[in-house]
Amino acid sequence: MRTRARSAIVRSAVALGLAAALLGGCAPGGSTEPGGAVDAGYEAGDGSFTTWDAGERGDPVEHVGTSYDGTEIDLADWRGDVVVLNFWYAACPPCRAEAPDLAAIHADYSDRGVKMLGINPRDDAGAAQAFERTFSVPYPSLHDNQARGVAALEGLVPLQAMPSTVVLDREGRVAARILGQIDPTILRGLIDDVLAEEA
Repeated sequence: MRTRARSAIVRSAVALGLAAALLGGCAPGGSTEPGGAVDAGYEAGDGSFTTWDAGERGDPVEHVGTSYDGTEIDLADWRGDVVVLNFWYAACPPCRAEAPDLAAIHADYSDRGVKMLGINPRDDAGAAQAFERTFSVPYPSLHDNQARGVAALEGLVPLQAMPSTVVLDREGRVAARILGQIDPTILRGLIDDVLAEEA
């Protein structure tokens, strides 16, 4: 397992995290304490990423959920493809900032054996679909209000870390993880590495 952080992006992500904390941005149920301090209630991802070699990967991720348009999606049906999971919610500033990059990555990789899926543990259909329209999100998102998607990745994705992005190999195993806003160049590289692996 290898974990890396990007210094300039880390500094930006930390600044973003502090701003979000001050504004209550990504804080699930964040509240302002007396004196103006904010109880953020979330972990600000720093954009660091971790990769696992094929021999280090655990069991395939098992998860079935329903998208905001009512379609049932079972990750087991996507075995044989590389899958990118993005954990997000509409009021999270880094989630909004990375949405155009994720849409561009989907456009570039959708015909190369890569599927993308959002997992949203907070928003109702109205908020989530408004976000998807605003940012022209071309791939589905699961309504995960019981946090089953996060539970399926227990120990790999902290419950409060939003956004987080996970790359699954063709067998459905976690190959890479980014905590915090993606750097699109790095995510593309992680996807390319997994695509280059023998099926």
